[in-house]
Amino acid sequence: MQLRDAGAVVTGAGGGIGRALAARLVAEGARVVVNDLDAEACARTAEELGAVAAPGDCSSAAGVEELVDVATGALGRIDVFLANAGIDRTQPDSLQASDEDWAVMLETNVMSHVRAARTLVPRWLEDGRGGRFVVTASAAGLLTMIGAAPYSVTKHAAVGFAEWLSVTYGHRGITVQAICPQGVQTRMLEQAGPLKDLLTRDAALTPEQVADAWVAAGDRFLVLPHPEVAQYYAARAADTDAWLAGMQRLQGKVDEVTGAAR
Repeated sequence: MQLRDAGAVVTGAGGGIGRALAARLVAEGARVVVNDLDAEACARTAEELGAVAAPGDCSSAAGVEELVDVATGALGRIDVFLANAGIDRTQPDSLQASDEDWAVMLETNVMSHVRAARTLVPRWLEDGRGGRFVVTASAAGLLTMIGAAPYSVTKHAAVGFAEWLSVTYGHRGITVQAICPQGVQTRMLEQAGPLKDLLTRDAALTPEQVADAWVAAGDRFLVLPHPEVAQYYAARAADTDAWLAGMQRLQGKVDEVTGAAR
Protein backbone atom coordinates (compact mmCIF):
# COMPACT_ATOMS: atom_id res chain seq x y z
CA MET A 1 0.00 0.00 0.00
CA GLN A 2 1.64 3.19 -1.22
CA LEU A 3 0.38 6.08 0.90
CA ARG A 4 3.21 8.59 0.78
CA ASP A 5 2.11 11.65 -1.19
CA ALA A 6 -1.25 10.00 -1.94
CA GLY A 7 -4.32 12.20 -1.94
CA ALA A 8 -6.75 10.72 0.59
CA VAL A 9 -10.25 11.49 1.82
CA VAL A 10 -11.73 10.16 5.07
CA THR A 11 -15.42 10.58 5.87
CA GLY A 12 -16.73 10.49 9.42
CA ALA A 13 -13.33 11.76 10.56
CA GLY A 14 -14.53 13.98 13.39
CA GLY A 15 -13.60 11.27 15.89
CA GLY A 16 -13.31 7.55 16.46
CA ILE A 17 -12.10 5.27 13.69
CA GLY A 18 -12.29 8.00 11.06
CA ARG A 19 -9.98 10.30 12.95
CA ALA A 20 -7.56 7.45 13.60
CA LEU A 21 -7.51 6.52 9.91
CA ALA A 22 -6.84 10.14 8.99
CA ALA A 23 -4.04 10.38 11.55
CA ARG A 24 -2.42 7.21 10.24
CA LEU A 25 -2.61 8.50 6.68
CA VAL A 26 -0.91 11.73 7.71
CA ALA A 27 1.77 9.73 9.54
CA GLU A 28 2.34 7.70 6.37
CA GLY A 29 2.93 10.88 4.39
CA ALA A 30 -0.43 11.18 2.65
CA ARG A 31 -2.16 14.47 1.93
CA VAL A 32 -5.53 14.26 3.63
CA VAL A 33 -8.99 15.81 3.43
CA VAL A 34 -11.29 15.02 6.34
CA ASN A 35 -15.07 15.13 6.26
CA ASP A 36 -17.71 14.99 8.97
CA LEU A 37 -21.29 16.10 9.39
CA ASP A 38 -20.17 17.81 12.62
CA ALA A 39 -18.39 20.87 11.23
CA GLU A 40 -16.67 21.71 14.53
CA ALA A 41 -15.32 18.19 14.98
CA CYS A 42 -14.19 18.14 11.36
CA ALA A 43 -12.32 21.44 11.75
CA ARG A 44 -10.73 20.26 14.99
CA THR A 45 -9.45 17.06 13.38
CA ALA A 46 -8.09 18.95 10.40
CA GLU A 47 -6.29 21.47 12.59
CA GLU A 48 -4.79 18.82 14.86
CA LEU A 49 -3.61 16.62 12.00
CA GLY A 50 -2.63 19.22 9.45
CA ALA A 51 -5.36 18.07 7.08
CA VAL A 52 -7.95 19.97 5.04
CA ALA A 53 -11.47 20.18 6.44
CA ALA A 54 -14.44 19.54 4.16
CA PRO A 55 -17.48 19.31 6.45
CA GLY A 56 -20.83 18.22 5.07
CA ASP A 57 -23.26 15.38 4.56
CA CYS A 58 -21.41 12.62 2.73
CA SER A 59 -24.54 10.48 2.51
CA SER A 60 -26.42 12.70 0.05
CA ALA A 61 -25.72 12.85 -3.66
CA ALA A 62 -25.10 16.60 -3.51
CA GLY A 63 -22.90 16.21 -0.43
CA VAL A 64 -20.75 13.56 -2.10
CA GLU A 65 -20.30 15.65 -5.23
CA GLU A 66 -19.31 18.68 -3.16
CA LEU A 67 -16.86 16.63 -1.07
CA VAL A 68 -15.21 15.14 -4.15
CA ASP A 69 -14.96 18.56 -5.81
CA VAL A 70 -13.45 20.20 -2.71
CA ALA A 71 -11.04 17.31 -2.14
CA THR A 72 -9.97 17.24 -5.78
CA GLY A 73 -9.32 20.97 -5.64
CA ALA A 74 -7.20 20.56 -2.51
CA LEU A 75 -5.37 17.39 -3.49
CA GLY A 76 -5.27 17.52 -7.27
CA ARG A 77 -6.39 13.89 -7.37
CA ILE A 78 -8.12 11.54 -4.92
CA ASP A 79 -6.09 8.34 -4.78
CA VAL A 80 -7.64 6.81 -1.65
CA PHE A 81 -11.21 7.22 -0.44
CA LEU A 82 -12.08 5.90 3.01
CA ALA A 83 -15.86 5.69 3.26
CA ASN A 84 -15.89 5.55 7.03
CA ALA A 85 -19.03 7.47 8.02
CA GLY A 86 -21.67 5.30 9.66
CA ILE A 87 -24.50 5.58 12.16
CA ASP A 88 -26.56 3.36 14.44
CA ARG A 89 -30.06 4.26 15.56
CA THR A 90 -30.81 0.89 17.15
CA GLN A 91 -33.69 0.90 19.62
CA PRO A 92 -34.38 -1.75 22.29
CA ASP A 93 -36.83 -3.56 19.97
CA SER A 94 -35.16 -3.06 16.62
CA LEU A 95 -37.83 -5.03 14.74
CA GLN A 96 -40.04 -2.02 15.43
CA ALA A 97 -37.49 0.49 14.17
CA SER A 98 -39.27 3.19 12.21
CA ASP A 99 -39.12 3.55 8.45
CA GLU A 100 -37.31 6.82 9.08
CA ASP A 101 -34.56 5.11 11.09
CA TRP A 102 -34.19 2.44 8.41
CA ALA A 103 -34.01 5.09 5.69
CA VAL A 104 -31.42 7.23 7.49
CA MET A 105 -29.20 4.24 8.22
CA LEU A 106 -29.48 2.97 4.65
CA GLU A 107 -28.53 6.40 3.33
CA THR A 108 -25.45 6.72 5.56
CA ASN A 109 -24.28 3.11 5.90
CA VAL A 110 -24.88 2.03 2.30
CA MET A 111 -25.85 4.73 -0.17
CA SER A 112 -23.02 7.06 0.89
CA HIS A 113 -20.62 4.35 -0.35
CA VAL A 114 -22.57 3.80 -3.56
CA ARG A 115 -22.67 7.51 -4.35
CA ALA A 116 -18.97 8.02 -3.63
CA ALA A 117 -17.99 5.07 -5.83
CA ARG A 118 -20.37 6.21 -8.56
CA THR A 119 -18.49 9.51 -8.67
CA LEU A 120 -14.91 8.31 -8.17
CA VAL A 121 -14.61 5.04 -10.08
CA PRO A 122 -15.27 6.52 -13.54
CA ARG A 123 -12.57 9.13 -12.89
CA TRP A 124 -10.11 6.45 -11.79
CA LEU A 125 -10.86 4.35 -14.85
CA GLU A 126 -10.64 7.31 -17.21
CA ASP A 127 -7.13 8.39 -16.21
CA GLY A 128 -5.95 4.78 -15.95
CA ARG A 129 -4.22 5.31 -12.60
CA GLY A 130 -6.68 3.35 -10.49
CA GLY A 131 -7.62 4.07 -6.92
CA ARG A 132 -8.36 2.58 -3.53
CA PHE A 133 -11.89 2.52 -2.10
CA VAL A 134 -12.15 1.49 1.55
CA VAL A 135 -15.43 0.85 3.35
CA THR A 136 -15.55 0.83 7.14
CA ALA A 137 -18.20 -1.81 7.73
CA SER A 138 -18.32 -4.02 10.82
CA ALA A 139 -18.09 -7.63 11.91
CA ALA A 140 -21.89 -7.25 11.95
CA GLY A 141 -21.64 -7.14 8.17
CA LEU A 142 -20.07 -10.61 8.08
CA LEU A 143 -21.91 -12.21 10.98
CA THR A 144 -24.80 -10.30 12.53
CA MET A 145 -25.40 -8.03 15.49
CA ILE A 146 -27.59 -9.20 18.34
CA GLY A 147 -30.53 -6.85 18.84
CA ALA A 148 -29.70 -4.50 15.95
CA ALA A 149 -31.66 -5.26 12.80
CA PRO A 150 -31.08 -2.04 10.81
CA TYR A 151 -27.40 -1.91 11.75
CA SER A 152 -26.79 -5.57 10.84
CA VAL A 153 -28.65 -5.34 7.56
CA THR A 154 -27.02 -2.11 6.42
CA LYS A 155 -23.55 -3.34 7.32
CA HIS A 156 -24.18 -6.58 5.40
CA ALA A 157 -25.17 -4.39 2.47
CA ALA A 158 -22.02 -2.29 2.86
CA VAL A 159 -19.83 -5.40 2.70
CA GLY A 160 -21.88 -6.74 -0.20
CA PHE A 161 -21.44 -3.55 -2.19
CA ALA A 162 -17.70 -3.47 -1.52
CA GLU A 163 -17.44 -7.10 -2.65
CA TRP A 164 -19.36 -6.34 -5.84
CA LEU A 165 -17.15 -3.33 -6.49
CA SER A 166 -14.03 -5.46 -6.12
CA VAL A 167 -15.36 -8.18 -8.40
CA THR A 168 -16.39 -5.67 -11.06
CA TYR A 169 -13.39 -3.33 -11.07
CA GLY A 170 -10.56 -5.10 -9.25
CA HIS A 171 -9.01 -6.28 -12.54
CA ARG A 172 -9.03 -2.69 -13.77
CA GLY A 173 -6.84 -1.22 -11.06
CA ILE A 174 -9.45 -0.42 -8.41
CA THR A 175 -8.47 -1.83 -5.01
CA VAL A 176 -11.45 -2.29 -2.69
CA GLN A 177 -11.34 -3.14 1.01
CA ALA A 178 -13.85 -3.66 3.81
CA ILE A 179 -12.76 -3.01 7.40
CA CYS A 180 -14.82 -5.22 9.73
CA PRO A 181 -13.97 -4.78 13.43
CA GLN A 182 -15.96 -5.94 16.43
CA GLY A 183 -15.99 -3.72 19.51
CA VAL A 184 -13.99 -0.51 19.18
CA GLN A 185 -13.54 2.10 21.90
CA THR A 186 -15.78 4.77 20.40
CA ARG A 187 -18.85 6.71 21.42
CA MET A 188 -21.01 4.16 19.59
CA LEU A 189 -19.71 1.41 21.89
CA GLU A 190 -20.29 3.48 25.00
CA GLN A 191 -23.90 3.97 23.94
CA ALA A 192 -24.50 0.25 23.30
CA GLY A 193 -26.07 -0.32 26.74
CA PRO A 194 -26.50 -4.02 27.63
CA LEU A 195 -24.83 -5.02 24.36
CA LYS A 196 -21.51 -3.46 25.42
CA ASP A 197 -20.36 -6.63 27.21
CA LEU A 198 -21.22 -8.71 24.16
CA LEU A 199 -19.31 -6.40 21.83
CA THR A 200 -16.23 -6.45 24.06
CA ARG A 201 -16.09 -10.22 24.49
CA ASP A 202 -13.01 -10.34 22.27
CA ALA A 203 -11.54 -7.14 23.71
CA ALA A 204 -12.46 -3.69 22.47
CA LEU A 205 -9.70 -2.21 20.33
CA THR A 206 -8.70 1.42 20.14
CA PRO A 207 -9.46 3.27 16.90
CA GLU A 208 -5.71 3.52 16.38
CA GLN A 209 -5.42 -0.27 16.43
CA VAL A 210 -8.07 -0.49 13.75
CA ALA A 211 -6.12 1.99 11.61
CA ASP A 212 -2.95 -0.01 12.15
CA ALA A 213 -4.74 -3.19 11.07
CA TRP A 214 -5.86 -1.51 7.86
CA VAL A 215 -2.34 -0.46 6.90
CA ALA A 216 -0.96 -3.89 7.85
CA ALA A 217 -3.55 -5.61 5.65
CA GLY A 218 -1.94 -4.34 2.47
CA ASP A 219 -4.33 -5.01 -0.41
CA ARG A 220 -6.41 -7.71 1.28
CA PHE A 221 -10.13 -7.20 0.78
CA LEU A 222 -11.24 -8.13 4.29
CA VAL A 223 -9.50 -6.18 7.03
CA LEU A 224 -10.19 -7.97 10.32
CA PRO A 225 -8.73 -6.06 13.28
CA HIS A 226 -10.14 -8.83 15.51
CA PRO A 227 -8.57 -12.03 14.07
CA GLU A 228 -11.28 -14.10 15.80
CA VAL A 229 -13.80 -12.82 13.27
CA ALA A 230 -12.19 -14.92 10.53
CA GLN A 231 -12.88 -18.06 12.60
CA TYR A 232 -16.47 -17.02 13.29
CA TYR A 233 -17.02 -16.21 9.62
CA ALA A 234 -15.62 -19.59 8.55
CA ALA A 235 -17.76 -21.42 11.12
CA ARG A 236 -20.86 -19.58 9.92
CA ALA A 237 -20.19 -20.62 6.32
CA ALA A 238 -19.31 -24.22 7.20
CA ASP A 239 -22.46 -24.93 9.22
CA THR A 240 -24.96 -22.10 9.13
CA ASP A 241 -27.57 -23.93 11.20
CA ALA A 242 -25.09 -24.62 14.00
CA TRP A 243 -24.01 -20.99 13.86
CA LEU A 244 -27.59 -19.77 14.09
CA ALA A 245 -28.27 -22.11 17.01
CA GLY A 246 -25.31 -20.65 18.86
CA MET A 247 -26.42 -17.11 18.12
CA GLN A 248 -29.93 -17.95 19.34
CA ARG A 249 -28.47 -19.13 22.64
CA LEU A 250 -26.53 -15.88 22.87
CA GLN A 251 -29.69 -13.93 22.12
CA GLY A 252 -31.37 -15.79 24.96
CA LYS A 253 -28.69 -14.60 27.37
CA VAL A 254 -29.13 -11.03 26.16
CA ASP A 255 -32.89 -11.36 26.65
CA GLU A 256 -32.31 -12.36 30.26
CA VAL A 257 -30.10 -9.33 30.87
CA THR A 258 -32.48 -6.88 29.22
CA GLY A 259 -35.67 -8.47 30.49
CA ALA A 260 -36.95 -9.05 26.96
CA ALA A 261 -37.71 -12.69 27.76
CA ARG A 262 -40.34 -11.74 30.35
